[in-house]
Amino acid sequence: MHNRIALFRNDRAISRRELAEAVGVNPQTIGYLERGDYKPSLELGLKIAAYFDAPVELVFSLSPFPSLTDALRRDGDA
Repeated sequence: MHNRIALFRNDRAISRRELAEAVGVNPQTIGYLERGDYKPSLELGLKIAAYFDAPVELVFSLSPFPSLTDALRRDGDA
């Protein structure tokens, strides 16, 4: 399971603790998720996506996300 939790958190200047409190988990859980050491339950994944007001597939994926630099390069070529 791959995720963009850290990217969303950094973009919104939200600490692990703030996110953890908002979704009802321990801050360590957020760290485990970000590192890929833990897979979220469906409920937790949906809560995190809802917190960021983003579709769950923008936050979580079964396959690796393309790198942002590659995506930006492709968009620049269009």
